[in-house]
Amino acid sequence: MSLTNAERQSLIDLAIEARRKAYAPYSKYKVGAALRTKSGRIYTGVNIENAAYPHTICAERVAIFKAVSDGEMEFELISVVTDNGGSPCGGCRQVMAEFGLDTIVLIADGQGRLVKEMTVRELLPEAFTPEHLEVDD
Repeated sequence: MSLTNAERQSLIDLAIEARRKAYAPYSKYKVGAALRTKSGRIYTGVNIENAAYPHTICAERVAIFKAVSDGEMEFELISVVTDNGGSPCGGCRQVMAEFGLDTIVLIADGQGRLVKEMTVRELLPEAFTPEHLEVDD
């Protein structure tokens, strides 16, 4: 897929806007994500922390789960914004892989600068995917 700089920046800007609503009272590490599906719909997400830390959820998964709950399961592009351009965690990488290794991942900092662009396949080499669950009878 060929992306214009305007398309990249638009999705990054949506993640920046979403990030303002993040609930991160413990880590103070706010994350925003914006996901574009193959049908062109946009879903945003923020990290939502919890005093019982294991129940925290990442922005990337919020955006993906919102899309899936609306019946969207084919993704083109996701942007992730943090203050320092941090990369998605392993759990988010695995969830992204579930829905397509060719999805483009844009990682940007809090000023909206693109830090890294790659596919999920590059972000999670040797990913465990649904195909691994297929067995021969």
